[in-house]
Amino acid sequence: MSANAEFLELIGPELGLLLPELDEKARRLTLGAVARAAGDGGIGAVARLAGASWQTVADGAAELASGQVAPAGRVRRPGAGRRKLAETDPGLLPALLALVEDSSRGDPESPLMWTTKSVKHLSDELAAQGHACSPQTAWRLLRGQGFSTQANAKVTEGRRHPDRDAQFRYIAAQAKEHLAAGQPVISVDAKKKEQAGQYARAGREWRPGGDPVRVRDHSFADRDGGHAIPYGVYDVGANTGFVNVGTDGNTAALAVESVRRWWQLMGKDAYPDAERLLVTCDAGGSNGWRNRGWKAGLAELAQETGLQITVCHFPPGTSKWNKIEHRLFSQITLGWRGRPLTSYDVIINTISAVTTRTGLTVTAVLDDSPCPTGTQISDEQMKDIEDRLLTRHEFHGEWNYALLPVPRPAPEPGPAPVPARRCGQDTLNQPALTGMDPADLTALAAALEIPFRARREQRRYLRQGRARQRAEGASGGGSNRKLDLTGHVLALRLRQHLNLPGHVIGALLGADKTTISHATSLTQTLLAALPASQHPPAAPPPGHRLRTLDDLRDYAAGHGIIIPALNEAETPPHDTLTTRATPQTHLNLERLQDSNDAPSLPLPPRAERRVQVTGRAGEVHGAGGEAVTGTSRRRGHGRARALFGAGRPGPGPVARDGLDSPRMFRGARILRTIRPCRTIGLTSLTGLRPH
Repeated sequence: MSANAEFLELIGPELGLLLPELDEKARRLTLGAVARAAGDGGIGAVARLAGASWQTVADGAAELASGQVAPAGRVRRPGAGRRKLAETDPGLLPALLALVEDSSRGDPESPLMWTTKSVKHLSDELAAQGHACSPQTAWRLLRGQGFSTQANAKVTEGRRHPDRDAQFRYIAAQAKEHLAAGQPVISVDAKKKEQAGQYARAGREWRPGGDPVRVRDHSFADRDGGHAIPYGVYDVGANTGFVNVGTDGNTAALAVESVRRWWQLMGKDAYPDAERLLVTCDAGGSNGWRNRGWKAGLAELAQETGLQITVCHFPPGTSKWNKIEHRLFSQITLGWRGRPLTSYDVIINTISAVTTRTGLTVTAVLDDSPCPTGTQISDEQMKDIEDRLLTRHEFHGEWNYALLPVPRPAPEPGPAPVPARRCGQDTLNQPALTGMDPADLTALAAALEIPFRARREQRRYLRQGRARQRAEGASGGGSNRKLDLTGHVLALRLRQHLNLPGHVIGALLGADKTTISHATSLTQTLLAALPASQHPPAAPPPGHRLRTLDDLRDYAAGHGIIIPALNEAETPPHDTLTTRATPQTHLNLERLQDSNDAPSLPLPPRAERRVQVTGRAGEVHGAGGEAVTGTSRRRGHGRARALFGAGRPGPGPVARDGLDSPRMFRGARILRTIRPCRTIGLTSLTGLRPH
C-alpha cells in the first residue's frame, strides 16, 4: 500500500507556506502528522515532498504516536546531545573557581595573580592542569556562578572623621536657611589642570569613518605651551555655572578672584538685595580650611562687596559630595570628550556651550592675571583677621566661619600674659588627649597609689640601707617633686594615646624629658602588675602625628581644648657649676669654696693628678681610674683620705681644719652630688693650690 498521492498533492503547496514559519519542534511534528495521514509510505513521501530528513519526519510521527512530545519551552526532549563538561569532568568547575578566587584574594602563588583574568587565559591554565575547556565554556561556567566583568568602584573614603555626617547636616541646614532667606549659596572648586594644545582627549565623538582627529602621540607639555585651570562656581539656587579659566597657578588668589568675578558678572544682578553669601567647598587645595590666603582674600572681598561671607568646608576626603562636582564639572567633562583643547578659545567656547535638560547654563571667562605660589600671610596679619574680621561658628569653627564686611573695633591691648610653668591636670585629663574618661583616669591613679608608694619606699630602703626614721612629709621634704601619681598616669597616657615626645609632655607637666621618661617607664611597670579587670577602657589612638607643642595645640583646639602658653622646659645643664642658681647649687659652691680660707698644705704627688667626676652619683674617678664611693660617713671620710693623702702629721691648728677635718669630709660628700661628666682640676674642687 502506497501513500495517498492525491492528499500529498493537495497538502504540498500549503506545507511550503507553513514550514518556514515554524521552529524545529513544530516543523518536526507537522511533518510527522502529514506522514501519518498519508498512510503507509508516508514518511518517505513527505520527506521528499518537503525536502526534509527522513529521520526528522519519522521522529515527529513517533512522538505523536507515543505521546512523548517535548515539554513546553523545549525543542527536544531532555537527554539528547552530548553531556556538559562540568558533568563529565567534576573537577573542572572547582579548578576554575580556584583560579579566579585566588587571584581575587591576592594569593602570590596563584598563576593568574599578575596577569589579566580573561577567559582565554583561564581556559589555557585549565588545559595545562588537564581540564579540556574552551574559552566559551569558561565564560559560560563563570556566568552560571554569578561572575561578571566589573570595573573598580571608587567608594572607599579612607579614615572617616567622627563628625563627618554631622558636618554634612550642618552644611545642609546652612544652605537651607540661606536659600529660604533669598541669599545666594554657591559651591566652588578647581577642576583638574588641562593642557592647551593638540593633545588627545578621552572619549569618542561622531566623525566620518576613517577620519579621526589627529593629535600628538605623547602628552608631554611643550616648553611654549600653556595650561588651563578651570575654577568653577556653581549657584545652587539658580542652577547656573560660572567658570574662571586661570592660566597661572592654582592658588588662593585664583579661588578668591573667581568668586569675585562671579559676583561682579552674575551674582549682584541675580541677587540685588543680598546681604550674605554662603560658600561651600572642600577642605584642601587653594580653598582649604588651613589656607591663610583663602581667608585673607575672602576678608577683602567681604569688605568690597558688603556681604557677610560664610564658608562651610566639607570634611577631608569627601569633596566628591560637593554639588559642583556632579552638577557642573561632570557636564564639562562630557562637553569636551574626544575634542582636543587646542587653544583657550576652544576651552572657553566648549565650557560656555554646556547645557543640560534640567536648565543648567554656564558662563566661562579667561583669567590671565598672575597667581603666584608661595605668597605668605604673616602671623600678625592672620591675628588681625581673626580678631576683627573672622567669626568662627560654635560647631567646628575650623570648618565653619564667617568673614565680616565691617571690621570689629580692635581690642585694647592688655597686659602680656605670663606663660605658665605647667598645664593644669584638669586641662590635660580629657578623652581627646588621654583616650580615657577623666573619672577612669583618676580612679586608675588611685588604684596605683599603694604599689607606687611601696615601690618608692623599697627603693629608698635599698639606697639608704635603713627604714624611714620619720613619717613621710614630716620634715617638709618632697616639695621639689614635680610629678604626683596623677601626673605619672597623665604622662603615660599622653605618650600612648598621642605618641607625644618627652620634651612636649615635659613642657605640659613642668618637668624635664628625663623625668617624663622615668615616670612613663615606672607607671607602665605598675600597670603591667595590675589585674586586667582594673584596667579602664581606652580609645584607640587617633593616628595624628604630633611632634611639637604647636601641633598639640592645633589638635586640642579641634576638640575644644585650649592649651595655655607655657614656659620652655628646662634644658639639661651643660655643667653643674654653671647651671642656673638653685639652692643645691648654692650649697655645693659654698662648701667647695670654704676651703679657700684654709692654709695650703703640701699634697702628695698623686693629689696633683686631675680627677674626673662622673655622672654616676657617689663616684669620683682619678686619672688612674681609682674610685671613691661614699655610702656612709665613715666610709666616705676614709676613702677621701685615700684620695687626697690626708692623715699625715702636720701642724696642729692646720690639721684640725685641713684635709683631715670634718670640713674636708663634707667636701668629699659634695663630690658625690656633682652629676655631669667632666674632668676638672683639683684646685677648682678644693680651692687649694697643690705644691
